Amino acid sequence: MEKNEFKYRGWLRVLLLTIPCFFIVGLFQFIGGLIIGVDFTSQETRNSFEDLIIYFSGLVGTFLALWIFMKFVDKEPFVKLGFQTKNRFKEFIIGIIIGLVIMSLGYYILIYLDEIIFLKTNFNFKELIISILLYIIVAVGEEVILRGYVLKNLLFSFNKYIALILSSILFSLIHGFNDHIDSFALLNLFLAGILLGLPYIYTKNLWFSIALHLSWNLFQTLLGFNVSGHESYSLIEFKINQPNLINGGPFGFEGSYLAVIAQIITIVAIAYYFNCKKELQTI
Repeated sequence: MEKNEFKYRGWLRVLLLTIPCFFIVGLFQFIGGLIIGVDFTSQETRNSFEDLIIYFSGLVGTFLALWIFMKFVDKEPFVKLGFQTKNRFKEFIIGIIIGLVIMSLGYYILIYLDEIIFLKTNFNFKELIISILLYIIVAVGEEVILRGYVLKNLLFSFNKYIALILSSILFSLIHGFNDHIDSFALLNLFLAGILLGLPYIYTKNLWFSIALHLSWNLFQTLLGFNVSGHESYSLIEFKINQPNLINGGPFGFEGSYLAVIAQIITIVAIAYYFNCKKELQTI
């Protein structure tokens, strides 16, 4: 296979990454767990600090795997995954605001509809910091793999819409073993993949997507929802009257009709924003 031909076989590079990435990330998570004394044979739930260390170790493994592939397979600088920072601060702030607005509106709509009932606030500074760090790690790790590497390479092999759809399907499927997962939640995760991948299609940069991913997860958990079926520290605690597709049930906001509506509206708004920005730049 000629060098130029291989360059445009993006789908093949994605396949080649799969096994080494899972192995390296898993190895680093295992080592990180051993360092802090996690008993992987125990059925007991890990505490938040243990989760943080294991996720951080996995992120280090993720970066190592991607650095190896970028250097020896893609033959590009690591920053080309989408970490250029020039003129990206505004987009990062917009991403944070979008997640905050969506989760806040979702929370208050569900309160108004009597789908959820506020119980109490639960401020814990240590757990708050751990949650922020944890969801930064999750956002950076998932975005650098699924948008920075997978979507980037699929764009070499397919048109942007097919590449976006394929990467979104993969994003949905990697959450397929989460607690309380069902077909509707998988649909919502697919839409989330579209939502997070669309900014990358326009910018070839990760900061908007990282900010939106971080904000979506963080404010979801702080407002009392589970995140993709995962229960963690919440600043606000509420109870669900009756789990259903309006409130998302135990899967969290991402298992609700409100999430579908919010994501479709945001997808349209993001496409409009970047198209307008593109038109202004050509004037």
